[in-house]
Amino acid sequence: MLNHNNYGMLKAYKYRMYPNQIQQELIAKHIGACRFIYNWALENKIKSYEQDGKAISRFELNKQIRVLKEDHEWLKEINSQSLQGATLNLENAFTKFFREKSGFPKFKSKKNPVQSFSVPQYYKVDFGNNKVYIPKIGWIKTRLHRSFDGKQRTATITRTPTGKYYISILVDDDKQLPQKQTFYEVNTVGVDVGIKDFAVTSDGEKIDNPRYLKNSIERLKVLQKRLSRKKKGSNNYRKLKHQIAKYHEKIANQREDFQHKLSSRLISENQAVALECLNVKGLLKNHNLAQHITDASWSSFVQKLEYKAEWYGKNIIKIGRFDPSSKICHVCGYYHQDLELKDREWECPDCKTIHDRDINASVNIKKFALDKQNLIGINSPSG
Repeated sequence: MLNHNNYGMLKAYKYRMYPNQIQQELIAKHIGACRFIYNWALENKIKSYEQDGKAISRFELNKQIRVLKEDHEWLKEINSQSLQGATLNLENAFTKFFREKSGFPKFKSKKNPVQSFSVPQYYKVDFGNNKVYIPKIGWIKTRLHRSFDGKQRTATITRTPTGKYYISILVDDDKQLPQKQTFYEVNTVGVDVGIKDFAVTSDGEKIDNPRYLKNSIERLKVLQKRLSRKKKGSNNYRKLKHQIAKYHEKIANQREDFQHKLSSRLISENQAVALECLNVKGLLKNHNLAQHITDASWSSFVQKLEYKAEWYGKNIIKIGRFDPSSKICHVCGYYHQDLELKDREWECPDCKTIHDRDINASVNIKKFALDKQNLIGINSPSG
């Protein structure tokens, strides 16, 4: 991904790992221990704030981990830097909470579908022999399908619900982010995301919504119904649960692949991409649309556009969520106050232009974004 500190550009490289049985057990211990430390640290922060009016610092918590190891001998089997990484993750969660009001940090559960732990340093990558060394675990066979140049920072090892293992290595390539490129009306594209079509551009292109979840939902319902009849903890229960997890993993991978390809194309073909700020949390309260919105995963798509724009010196410009992009005629400016969501086409009473609702919205998103008076967030001045 990218970075806004004094480092160069940060990118994450993800690889599939193939730990043996002993290594899998050690990874499980690390995941459990880091979860334990995270929850212990969160509990201490809450108690400290309730008693003293201020939260205990990460550095004080790290000192207490040494004492904690005397009461919990099994913690000594775990890489101490990974344990300290858990307190750092908690501090980052609190920083995000105070800065973005994104939700108070929650206690971690071993029932979470994805489990992970971080390795801040002292791990090694051997591209020649396709293996990665993790302290306290050893050399793990890894499919290092692409190399990288730069300083290795934190690595994160993840175990998926289907029992697959991955390592994500954050690399600082010591290169500064490129300067933002100048953009004009001709090299800016407006994008309106939706449910019927995943995205509609101001150029008139409609990108189909692949609806990966919807296409598999009936099969998933059948499997979930079967699972509810199985005895918890039995072999058949575990097999069926694994099968369901594989379905969800396939859906997630398909969605990621689709969004990566589309975001890369939009960024490469344009100097700026204009978007509408979306209140996804608010939209999810509509139970009729919630599943479709989750399936589309707009927030993930916008995130990909944003960090790829940073990588290549492109621009993301946004308009406010309350700008009436669908209701204004982009030709003459007439405001169609009574336009409803079900109205997919409408004729402007003033200029008689027949509008496709979504194409009209994407053209207006572009126009509003390029209008400095309506602009709420811009990375570079237009020419």
